Amino acid sequence: MDTELATLSRQVGDALARRGWLLATAESCTGGWIAEVVTATAGSSAWFDRGFVTYSNVAKTEMLGVSAATLGSAGAVSIATVGEMAQGAQARSAAQIAVAVSGVAGPTGGSAEKPVGMVCLAWAWGDGQLDAETCHFAGDREAVRRQTVIRALEGVLVRCG
Repeated sequence: MDTELATLSRQVGDALARRGWLLATAESCTGGWIAEVVTATAGSSAWFDRGFVTYSNVAKTEMLGVSAATLGSAGAVSIATVGEMAQGAQARSAAQIAVAVSGVAGPTGGSAEKPVGMVCLAWAWGDGQLDAETCHFAGDREAVRRQTVIRALEGVLVRCG
């Protein structure tokens, strides 16, 4: 793992540990990369509870409780869907904070409405708090996914730091 990801993971772990919080992840476009980064950090078992890799819409519904109506109306890459993913991950874990991501990493699959590089992220924490945002990342598939991991962990740090 590169130095930037390792440093960010340690910072997240320190912030979570200070609060006595556990983290859960709900990942689509990153395919478990966020969970991989945090579990590569020594001692992460003290602050990482679990990760959900929900690449398909069926997985999002079955594992996280994302509404089929939300997926049908807003699509997998949407603020509404990642919000439900984050809330579902928090509800289905022992975590006090959960992060969810879904996006179009490319190189194909983009559209005018949802271009390659568009990623939606959400954080659910505490007792019903929820934030979400849409980012547009540049670069190839790996670059989009890596930037998503960084933004997801930065968002955790902001909300628990």
